[in-house]
Amino acid sequence: MGAIFDDELKRLRGRFMEMGIDASEQIYQATKAFNEKDAQLARQVLENDHQLNDEEIQLEKQALKLMALQQPVATDFRKIISILKASSDVERLGDYAAHIARAGIRLSADEADEQVEKQIEKMMMIVRQMLEKVMDAYVYTDEQKAYEVANEDLQVDLIYVQQQDAIMDALVKSREDVKSYGTYLSVIRYLERAGDHIVNLAEWIIYSGSGKLVELNPGKADPAMVKRKLKEDN
Repeated sequence: MGAIFDDELKRLRGRFMEMGIDASEQIYQATKAFNEKDAQLARQVLENDHQLNDEEIQLEKQALKLMALQQPVATDFRKIISILKASSDVERLGDYAAHIARAGIRLSADEADEQVEKQIEKMMMIVRQMLEKVMDAYVYTDEQKAYEVANEDLQVDLIYVQQQDAIMDALVKSREDVKSYGTYLSVIRYLERAGDHIVNLAEWIIYSGSGKLVELNPGKADPAMVKRKLKEDN
């Protein structure tokens, strides 16, 4: 029974890892489509949006079947539950990728702000790196790496606050660009929220290993701290 459970849990983890890889690629392609005003690529992202939804459904079925048939002990039960819960966060990353892709279709090249888009690309890179690290941490239930990933989200929060202020200033100065800057505000918000969901993944790693439910996101817990940090860096 133990060997069967271990094999099935390994398969469950493998399916979860595939979801993480697909989510990372979706975020990359969506941001690329947005910054390059590539409507065709953006539509491809939207066409693939159902993929993560389908993967989450299949993972949920597999997890519930594993719990019903194998009746795992408390420690193994936590491992299954953490993956089951975390899959919802990964699916949400796909939703944000789709939102960014739609924003890319709306924004024309003549409305572009090169400086803002550089920061959007930077946010995307940090988010992808966080996701890759947290998925790796899932394989080994690496709680230390989970804490490290959560701390990296502060970088995303800092860029978000900085760009939000810059975009709002631009809106005040130029009423003609209200539509484009409103789109930029939405995109940086999607990436900021993506970072939060990756922190949620890190929290589920902690739960899987120790059984503790913790709050790892310092920026979400104290937004004022992010602004103070931003002032210190400047």
